[in-house]
Amino acid sequence: MTLLQIDTVTNQASYFALKAKEMAIEYAPKVVGAILVYIIGSWIIKKIAQLLNKLFIKRNYDPSLRTFLSSLVRVALTILLMLSVFEMIGVKITAFAALLAGAGLAIGAALNGSLGNFAGGVMMLLFKPFKVGDMIEAQGQTGIVLEQGIFNTIILTADNKTVILPNGALSTGTIINYTAHGNLRVDLTMAIAPDMDIAKAREVAIAAMKEHPKVLDTPTPEVSVLKVGDGMVTLAIRPYTTQPDYWDVYFGVQELVKNAWDAHGVQGPVPHRVLIQK
Repeated sequence: MTLLQIDTVTNQASYFALKAKEMAIEYAPKVVGAILVYIIGSWIIKKIAQLLNKLFIKRNYDPSLRTFLSSLVRVALTILLMLSVFEMIGVKITAFAALLAGAGLAIGAALNGSLGNFAGGVMMLLFKPFKVGDMIEAQGQTGIVLEQGIFNTIILTADNKTVILPNGALSTGTIINYTAHGNLRVDLTMAIAPDMDIAKAREVAIAAMKEHPKVLDTPTPEVSVLKVGDGMVTLAIRPYTTQPDYWDVYFGVQELVKNAWDAHGVQGPVPHRVLIQK
């Protein structure tokens, strides 16, 4: 190697060393600052997640919802922290943010129905229109809530069918909770002939309902005139019971009242047909 070549290599080495020194002087404080920000930010995110979890427990949120919301907040804050760290060390995040936003829109469009169910599940877990074990009527179905998830709610109907209700439609529709206020009123309708004594029919029906072992004494069973017409008097038969005994009372009371009316001469309506001869 000639002296000229040696001198060239030496100059190049000096140039690279100088550049490395300049970059170290320029970027070292940024890297150190970014590391400190990451460490402190991670500690703050951890504390925020813990405080949120305690708040959710205090407000008696569902365990699955607590876990999901805590994780969601932790992930969102961590993403913001990492973007801040990259920005501190000179990494341009504009393109990355645009890519992230585009991916979010694409995923949202692909999961449109699922996201609706997800949002509905979160809203119901937050506001709690019902809980596991309640009897509800929704989306044309009536049953006991077996499981309340983020995307679906599972109920068990009286005929032992498992029904899966999507939370999106469930959260925007009408929900009737039969259990929210404790005891349930069983609404039945039975008819008697129009010439029968209503007071006697009421007295016999109330006595018959009280014979059922699962009908509550308080509130007392009720019998009211619901409609007069069409060749009959329609009575509202309303005993009260607990949620687990609802269907036993629903079917059992009708048989008891019918047998009691037969025994006391309270007759039911007789169907009749009018023939018009032309």
